[in-house]
Amino acid sequence: MVNERRQWLDGDLFCRQEELTFRDCDARGRARPASLLSLMASAAGQDYTARGLGYERLFELRQVFLLSRISFRLHRYPLAGETVTVTTWENGVHGAHMRRDYQFLSEDGTPCLSAQSEWILVDPEDRRILRPSAFTGKPLTEHDRGIDCPPCRKILLPKEGTESLGEHRVVFSDLDHNGHVFSGNYGDIVWDALPPELQNARLLDFQINYSKEATLGERLTLLGCRDGDEVLVEGLWGRERSFSCACRFAGTSGDGQI
Repeated sequence: MVNERRQWLDGDLFCRQEELTFRDCDARGRARPASLLSLMASAAGQDYTARGLGYERLFELRQVFLLSRISFRLHRYPLAGETVTVTTWENGVHGAHMRRDYQFLSEDGTPCLSAQSEWILVDPEDRRILRPSAFTGKPLTEHDRGIDCPPCRKILLPKEGTESLGEHRVVFSDLDHNGHVFSGNYGDIVWDALPPELQNARLLDFQINYSKEATLGERLTLLGCRDGDEVLVEGLWGRERSFSCACRFAGTSGDGQI
């Protein structure tokens, strides 16, 4: 029997069933952070599309959303072959950011991932940042469902004590329809730079700040440091920060080198 997957709206909730395939998972069959980030970014767009505000319509309005920060907690890894229900909803405005929350539900209805995100509104033609109040597509809604997830925060590496993790050259396959590195791809950029013991460790929490768009041909210098069970990684384009992230792992406590 073919397992039919569904997508639906439930008031302010958008819900979509997704199967985790081999492509989405690492060598141990666990969903890669890049895949989880990608599913969340896609669900935000799918929510607006289902409400008549697809990318083309938002472009006509000269009001598109760019992801600024995201924070997620893994209650357990989704695994290859598993179907999860991705749920997402708007959660109001904080300063210049519009908030959106997520939960990934297992087949038994329990959460395997909880997440918060913050977005900025941008004119796609001149890249000018707009205030949330300028959005004319629909009224922005707010619903705090009290999910178990660290709040989004600004992530900065210390000025001393970091080490080089190599570099990443932005190639064509990194780019999305906005012409910059797709937000989900940063998960792979970070994991490719980590040593094997961390690549295979159990991830608990992940947070990332998207600071400056990275485009074709740019080279991101990767730096990192470690403090107990948390690893910080950032990518620099010249002297400007393109992204910074914090990863908290289970059972890897230790200071010093990554």
